Amino acid sequence: MSAETPANPRAVARAVAARFRWPWQRDYARAKLSWDPAYAAVAGVLSESDVAVLDIGCGLGLLGFYLRERGYKGAYLGVDFDAPKIAEAQRIARIAGMDLVFVDGDARALPEFSGHVVLLDLLHYLQSTDQQMLLREAAARVAESGVLIARNVLRASGWRFHVTVLQERFIHAVRWMRSPPLHYPLRDEIEAPLRASGLDVDVRPLWGNTPFNSFLIVARRGSRTPQEGGGLHPDAPRGTSRTIADEAAATCRTP
Repeated sequence: MSAETPANPRAVARAVAARFRWPWQRDYARAKLSWDPAYAAVAGVLSESDVAVLDIGCGLGLLGFYLRERGYKGAYLGVDFDAPKIAEAQRIARIAGMDLVFVDGDARALPEFSGHVVLLDLLHYLQSTDQQMLLREAAARVAESGVLIARNVLRASGWRFHVTVLQERFIHAVRWMRSPPLHYPLRDEIEAPLRASGLDVDVRPLWGNTPFNSFLIVARRGSRTPQEGGGLHPDAPRGTSRTIADEAAATCRTP
């Protein structure tokens, strides 16, 4: 990271974006890392941890590059079935001399792994049965000292959900995403397989400055006693206590 403030999202976004060769990729990376609170949220959970990370559905590898810029030194394995995106991530990692591994693979056939597991905006591109299987397989790869972190849209009746559905249709229509959304999960559909796998689960809104119905799911293996009710209802407003999600949103508002 440069001499600019390491946690400054604009500085991190510029550093990562500059590594992409096409202008539209640079613009996308810069905007995504500047305004999407998911990356700061993940970095916040993984702070002071060098346990290996499995990034399922890594796309262009933004999370891996972001974590390196934020000082994360653990091993990283990114998996995605979009071969051109994986090729670009591999190219950047090779040129930059970063020890990040990116592989072209299907989320439904995960490699052997033990550590932290991350799934950002992935589940709704799978059918319900595949979501359940993936969550069980992902949970099985969480180490004793590890954590599973997911960010996903949750099915609800509010305006945020409908805006998210429109945005998903658009990015598929312009071929940014190879797969259309197949099933928007309810909160219980995510929590149930994780709890059945022995993980304590917390669900919080992760809206930041976006209009999307995104939630942060953090699951740990026996790290704490689950709270009664397991977090927030998908339609509930944020509480007054500052959570990792709140800190991430605040970080993304840093000028």
